[in-house]
Amino acid sequence: MVAANAGAVDLLIVNGTVLTMEPGAKPIVDGAVAVRGQDIVAVGPRESVRAPAAKVLDAGGGLILPGFVNTHTHLAMVLLRGLADDLPLKEWLEQHIWPAEKAVMDAETVKLGTLWAAVESLKAGVTCVCDMYFYAPTVAEALEQVGIRGVVPESIIDFPTPSCPSPEVALEKQRELCERYRQHPLITPAVAAHAPYSVNAKNIAKAAELAEEFDVPFLIHVAETRWEMETFQKEKGTTPVQYLADLGVLSSRTVAAHCVHVTAEDIATLAELGVGVAANPVSNLKLASGVAPLPQMLAQGVKVGFGTDGAASNNTLDLLRDAQIAALLYKGVTGDPTCMPAPTVAALLTRGGAEVLGLGKVVGTLAVGKRADVVCLATHEPHAVPVYDPESHLIYAARASDVQHVVVNGKTLVENHKVLTVDEDALRREVFRLAPKVRGAVEAVKAKG
Repeated sequence: MVAANAGAVDLLIVNGTVLTMEPGAKPIVDGAVAVRGQDIVAVGPRESVRAPAAKVLDAGGGLILPGFVNTHTHLAMVLLRGLADDLPLKEWLEQHIWPAEKAVMDAETVKLGTLWAAVESLKAGVTCVCDMYFYAPTVAEALEQVGIRGVVPESIIDFPTPSCPSPEVALEKQRELCERYRQHPLITPAVAAHAPYSVNAKNIAKAAELAEEFDVPFLIHVAETRWEMETFQKEKGTTPVQYLADLGVLSSRTVAAHCVHVTAEDIATLAELGVGVAANPVSNLKLASGVAPLPQMLAQGVKVGFGTDGAASNNTLDLLRDAQIAALLYKGVTGDPTCMPAPTVAALLTRGGAEVLGLGKVVGTLAVGKRADVVCLATHEPHAVPVYDPESHLIYAARASDVQHVVVNGKTLVENHKVLTVDEDALRREVFRLAPKVRGAVEAVKAKG
């Protein structure tokens, strides 16, 4: 804690109940968080955290907590929001999304989509995003411009993408990205292979080796659909998880998105190898992919965090809403009202996500020495009054619209609901201007059959 005679700090966040999200920690009523540079230097009761501050953020009696961590998304796909709904995943991808991406997703468009997605994310309390898309340098630059924390790869897939004509080119771009963003304060470079059904074993192994060389996250979609599970069992005599384990590519660096269709043996393998699971409950529900067995994973010690997936299959980047739906979903499917209780879900939303991405020592809780990624949630609207249990309130009553202030890496990015680093109105106009082009491209593809 900062003593009364301590040196000045850059930012003091006051007048709120602090949820540090440290394991076993109790809420701090009338708490405060002090920030110097990018780091948290004090957390505690207001009377014990006293120092001259260059800036003071007033939480207005609400909640002060770590920023939410989105462990899996495709940011620029906000531009495809609502373009194709109520379809199975395979048809959705092959007949709608991939043709649209091929037609409109160039570097300029991806930058616009990423900027817009970053704004949406911040205003929903998300301070760290794990993207999995194309034009990685452009994505990283857009995230830097907004100021949000990001894990960024160049995705490998066994056919040409908007940014790479071949997997070989994608691998080379991955290497360049890892070299460029070593030790960056906001951007963590990563390596991504799309999925075991869309990337051959040789290329998956190369991607995993590159991630190991640079000690960065290795991202991959795994066991998202029943079709994927049945195909692997029929053609390879194994499950997607065991296939990847046999390739030797699963490790504590791996972020496995979805893991909906997994066996008890798969869960044990994920736990044994330290794999992190990016659970996407809303996207999986919308695409009827299924319900991932998160309670069983958590019971086995698997690292789990929440992801939104892309806005084209969600259809928002409101991670809080997705966590809230998860809390209800598992009660319904298990018939157990104690399943996935609020404290567990709140932890997955914050420190759980950070641990999945390998950032658990950097963000995810409010603790001295960690980066200052902080969200202030207002609690004065009718739906938010009264507050008896802050974690219960967060998971069962709070809304993204309650997000009042957002700080990332010690910098205030949202103040009184307004994004400070980019012109939101100008970006909105650009997105509206692009929409007819996106629609036209898809209609043209459909017309060709």
